[in-house]
Amino acid sequence: MLDADFFRRWMTVTAASVEREAEHLTALDSPIGDADHGSNLQRGFTAVAATLEKEAPDTPGAVLTLAGRQLISTVGGASGPLYGTLLRRTGKALGDAGEVSEEQLAEALRAGVEAVMTLGGAAPGDKTMIDTLVPAVDALGTGFAAARTAAEQGALATTPLQARKGRASYLGERSIGHQDPGATSAALLIAALAEAAGE
Repeated sequence: MLDADFFRRWMTVTAASVEREAEHLTALDSPIGDADHGSNLQRGFTAVAATLEKEAPDTPGAVLTLAGRQLISTVGGASGPLYGTLLRRTGKALGDAGEVSEEQLAEALRAGVEAVMTLGGAAPGDKTMIDTLVPAVDALGTGFAAARTAAEQGALATTPLQARKGRASYLGERSIGHQDPGATSAALLIAALAEAAGE
């Protein structure tokens, strides 16, 4: 079973990973976005890690809800609301339980991904974070490592796509050939989940 400590570790590992990859995310964002994806997310997840250190919520749902709220209040652009919604909705779906199973996490994360799809209007194939998150959640039933592999493959698979949502969609065919930064950062989030689980 997964407790609040596990979820705090997930967010802390994500923050470290985003910090490490911030320049890479911004480089990916440069040709098809505002060239700020890495710095925005770094600011947000640094704030999440600091807040969780101070407040230490005692249920998995409360950890994710607090993290999501923090991202919405500190991250500019679209990624704050999108990641914030993902974590808040997942946290809400987990409820007040002190521990949750991997199956419950998979179900809750699916609810979070659906909330992001509703908010952003994106579907698989639109060259967004959804192209990473949907296969990752589908694979989560097989284990954390499988989810990480599916997420990484999903992010890579955005390269040949034409963006149909978000800032990159304004470029039309010129968005083809660039890996989507949002899909890439979503893969970091899932990889951090596997790392937190020791996989």
